[in-house]
Amino acid sequence: MKLWGGRFVKSEDPDMTAFDNSLPQGKLMYQEDILGSIAHATMLGKQAIISQSDSDAIVAGLKEILSEIKAGSLKIPDTGFEDIHSFVESVLTEKIGDAGKKLHTARSRNDQVAVDTKMYIKNRLQGVIAEIDLLIQAFIDKGNANPQIMPGYTHLQKAQTVTFKYYLGAYAQMLKRDKKRLLNAIDVMDENPLGSGAIAGTTHEIDRQLTTDLLGFKKPVDNFIDGVSDRDYIIEVLADFSIMAMHLSRLSEELIIFASQEFNYVIFDDSLSTGSSMMPQKKNADSAELVRGSSALIIGQLNQMLILMKGLPLAYNKDMQLDKDTFLPAFDRIEHMLLLMKKIVLTLKLNSKKLTAAVKNGFLNATDMADYLVKKGLPFRDAHGVVGQAVLMAEQAHKKLEDLTLEELQQCSPIIQDDIYEYLDVSQSMTKGIKKEML
Repeated sequence: MKLWGGRFVKSEDPDMTAFDNSLPQGKLMYQEDILGSIAHATMLGKQAIISQSDSDAIVAGLKEILSEIKAGSLKIPDTGFEDIHSFVESVLTEKIGDAGKKLHTARSRNDQVAVDTKMYIKNRLQGVIAEIDLLIQAFIDKGNANPQIMPGYTHLQKAQTVTFKYYLGAYAQMLKRDKKRLLNAIDVMDENPLGSGAIAGTTHEIDRQLTTDLLGFKKPVDNFIDGVSDRDYIIEVLADFSIMAMHLSRLSEELIIFASQEFNYVIFDDSLSTGSSMMPQKKNADSAELVRGSSALIIGQLNQMLILMKGLPLAYNKDMQLDKDTFLPAFDRIEHMLLLMKKIVLTLKLNSKKLTAAVKNGFLNATDMADYLVKKGLPFRDAHGVVGQAVLMAEQAHKKLEDLTLEELQQCSPIIQDDIYEYLDVSQSMTKGIKKEML
């Protein structure tokens, strides 16, 4: 069934029909489509655009269709209908007769698909935000259970000591910003396009505020042309997903490095690792590698959507039907990434012995020594030079800073006293000043 055709004298080419078929993807939004139609039909009846009896019959029929699809007694096919809209209208007309043909009064598929898509994305984002919350909590729980001191890195070189709890906390902060971005995206998109029609509204006295209230939108769109041609909300969500995927990829990269034999700081659970078909000894962090790789696909889907929209004149163009090829797989992928990363974090084991040894190499206490000298009255730039001399002395003697004798340290600066060793002991230095926040 098609919702058009009166002015055509030739039937559609089968290859064009197959190329234009959006039903396999559109049927994922069946609930939003039916709820949008229920709101529209309710409004048509209240405005006396159609009779109240027809409105009631349409609403009852749509509710029955929704129940049957959810129960599995009504299957949505992949072919035979142009889109989800034509499928629902066809089934409705079969159920209630000619009243079903009145459903599309004062509405276009342009505003219909726009409202379906916005509702679908708003609804599905709630699940993504819930997964973000679970991953943030996983970071918190894992960190609280593992307050292990570890090396912090800049330029992938040992820098200063941090705790594993504080390290995971950095990613928790990233995820909190990701959540804020998605909540903002919901707020920005929360405008009802229903009533825009194809491009210029309708001559019927519809009540856009009523459908806005029934569908849970914040307000109706201000401009009909923009209402049917806007896909910024998809781009914004994909951009937010891309940033979040980048964060998950960075964490994946670090955990992969930390799990390597060269570092051996962490151990992946067997259930989230794979082996080699040739090398019996291998245990690969493939779960994290797949998370890292998936970020590229989500970033690619953002680029696809930007390119899809960049040259389109106002208002609706059929190109926009292809938006589902970007955001539907992106939702699937980001949800899997968040789920897998939560499992990785919760099952990850720390090699405490290796981490303890790691903080004793690389002069991670050098900045703490400089802080000590500043507290003794030395200008920081001079303190920086003194510590550099001490590091060079330790390197040449194959010692650690804390292993240098007081006499050796005083060769670098006479203001150094016995209390320097409180700052050179990384576990003690973690309790001083603002660094206490990392514990």
